[in-house]
Amino acid sequence: MNLYLIGHDYRYAAEQMLLTLFPDERPVYPDGRPTGDRAELRLMSGAKVTTATCVLVYQGRTANGRTSVPNEELTDPNETDRRLQGAVKRAFYRAAMGIGLPHRPWGMLTGVRPGKLMTPLLAQGMGDVQAARYFERHYDVAPARAALVVRTAHATLRAMDSLGEKDVCLYVGIPFCPTRCAYCSFVSQSVEKSMALVPEFLQALAREIAATAEAVRRAGLRVVSLYIGGGTPTTLSARQLDALCTQLAAAFDLSALREFTVEAGRPDTITADKLHVLRAHRVDRISVNPQTLDDRVLETIGRRHTADDIRRAMEQVKSANFPHVNMDLIAGLPEDTPAGFARSLDEVISMGADNITVHTLSLKKGSRIMLEGSRIPGADEVAQMLDYADPTLRKHGFAPYYLYRQKNTLQNLENVGWCKPGHEGYYNIYIMEEVQTILSAGAGGSTKLVADGGKRMQRIFNFKYPNEYIQRFAEVLERKKGVADFYDHDLGPETSG
Repeated sequence: MNLYLIGHDYRYAAEQMLLTLFPDERPVYPDGRPTGDRAELRLMSGAKVTTATCVLVYQGRTANGRTSVPNEELTDPNETDRRLQGAVKRAFYRAAMGIGLPHRPWGMLTGVRPGKLMTPLLAQGMGDVQAARYFERHYDVAPARAALVVRTAHATLRAMDSLGEKDVCLYVGIPFCPTRCAYCSFVSQSVEKSMALVPEFLQALAREIAATAEAVRRAGLRVVSLYIGGGTPTTLSARQLDALCTQLAAAFDLSALREFTVEAGRPDTITADKLHVLRAHRVDRISVNPQTLDDRVLETIGRRHTADDIRRAMEQVKSANFPHVNMDLIAGLPEDTPAGFARSLDEVISMGADNITVHTLSLKKGSRIMLEGSRIPGADEVAQMLDYADPTLRKHGFAPYYLYRQKNTLQNLENVGWCKPGHEGYYNIYIMEEVQTILSAGAGGSTKLVADGGKRMQRIFNFKYPNEYIQRFAEVLERKKGVADFYDHDLGPETSG
């Protein structure tokens, strides 16, 4: 679609809304007079208000959208940019509704973290009903989704209240998997192709752990949540897992640790000896992520295991007496059906997990699904899957406690973490709502430094791929110095990265 930006250059905002409203279109910025299917997005500043308008022409239909922001609310430069980008998106959205596009459950919201818009409303004393209605009116969010954000925002506020000023999380990334799933674009290396990299990677990781621990000590930080993710950490051998956990315990003071989570996502990596090692190191939360319990779907997405392997793995996890177990499912997987998804969810609930995350399939660039053009369930089918999940989980005593959205998610829908009361995985809240520093080690890791109630934020990125992480490790250590620098300076840039 042709995009014409007049009086501004908010390309990102325009493209976000284009992707939401017209997922099959791509932005084009032609010169000359407006022509073809197009959105003319104009921003005009008047004496009292700044007005955004949109003229939308699409497949023979034309509509206009308009919204204004009082100039008295545009004093802070960062807030001004945010408000004006929102106005451009709102005008675009209103024009799209005017040409008859179907209403979407999340309305005009395009961001990953809708909770970041909700928590300030509740923190300021707005009641649940009033806050939900604000979301419905202001963002055109469907009532069920507005109520969902209210529930998860309360969990965020509880998590924030439990944090001390110097409390932080630690994430350790193990970027290896037995095979790569068809839907995956995460940074992970198939072990069958890269076993030779694992020992050298672990040596480098041990050095980064030591450097991170030194930064923690220097800044007087306290680790309250430890999360080993990936990839699939249990791709490592029992001996390698033991060495890694031993290094972490020696490097950091873990006496204030509230939760220690390890992703054992693939059942074909779970063995009794690995589980024994993890429990011996006080791991109290483990993730076993089947995504589906339909053998035909498992084969389609490239998993080299069966539903029976998942059942076997869960029996081993039960025998190892982990206090908390998370299981993931994905709505919208290739060849899946609403009935198949319902059977998978029912069985996962029966397995006794106290945390269940329901994702909606995201069509990510570089994934095999995108490259091979696999058959994906239609919009109505995916909606049926999520419509089954919500009441079913509630009926079995689960409540939503965190949610997020991704680009290219089917029907622009959401991912929701559900748990039994008192069994929240706090790391999931911290990472999604950006309320706490997350220190990261390992390939593909992203350290997110947060201070002053979120007003000051900085990111430090590690190299994505294991071989690059190993070969350029001196740069990894140099970047790690940014942690101490961030906490050494009371006055720093409000945002960075």
